[in-house]
Order: sequence, then structure tokens, then C-alpha cells
Amino acid sequence: MLPDPMTDAVSIALPPLPDNTVAPGPLVILDTQIVMDWLVFDEPTLLPLIAAVESRHLHWVATAAMKAELLHVIGRGVAARYSPDLQRVETAFTQHCRFVEEPSLSIARPRCSDTDDQKFIDLGLALAATAPTWLISRDRAVLKVAKRAARLGLPILSPAAWLKLNAG
Repeated sequence: MLPDPMTDAVSIALPPLPDNTVAPGPLVILDTQIVMDWLVFDEPTLLPLIAAVESRHLHWVATAAMKAELLHVIGRGVAARYSPDLQRVETAFTQHCRFVEEPSLSIARPRCSDTDDQKFIDLGLALAATAPTWLISRDRAVLKVAKRAARLGLPILSPAAWLKLNAG
């Protein structure tokens, strides 16, 4: 029998929020494109999702590697014509994100065809083992894993699907 990534997942302790509270509530992982849409492109369709993060109805969780990937993408000049505001990015992470260590999961887990995106799925699976967690992504490779991840307790949704579920 294959190891179960949900029972073999390392428990991840969430650090307190910037104001030193440890509020319960659903966790959300935002992939690089979603954070870019929020902090660089000001994508208006994300406003309800971002409002939920900023009001702490959703608790944004990331690893240092996820932030580093975002800064690397910005540094490559992908969004240069939008003049990314690095201070805005830093402020958003400082005020709204809870950083955790990289999880260590068993090898029996859904694999993403884009190895750079595996970290989002792994963190989501580790967190979903102990708390309601969503992974929000527009990335096709990540979304392809959604059905397999859902069987393990991790909903992977596009922003539009999340908004539809949480409308009203």
C-alpha cells in the first residue's frame, strides 16, 4: 500500500499574524500568477479574494521559496511595462502573509508537470491535513492536478471558481 500523504504530512505550525494573533479560519495559497495579478497587474476580478485576505477572512500562507519565485519573475522583467512596485510587494507579504517552512511529504502525492509549481501543491496538501485550505491558481499545470488533490482534501481552484463558490 502506498503511503498516505495526508497522514504522512509533516504538521506545519502557523506563525502568528503580524499583529501577534493566531486567528482560526481557512488558509489560502496564492500561486505566483495570482500574486502578480494582485500586486503588479491590479486585476479587478481578484478584488473579492484580496479583500478576504486583507480582512483576514482567509489566511494567506507561503514559503520563502514562493516569495523568491515571485521576486525572480519580477526581476526578469516579465512585467516591466507595469512598473512593479517592490515596496508594495514587500508590504503585502509583511502585512498579510504567514510564512511557513517547506513541507516534507511522502512521495505518494499528486505530481505537477511543472516542477516549479510543485511547491504550491505540496504546501497545500500539508496544510490541508490539519486545516481548511485552498490553492488558488490560473496555471494549467496546477489546475490539472485539482481532481487528484481534491481527493486528498485540497481544493485547487481558479480565481473565478473560488469567487463563484464564495459569492454572496
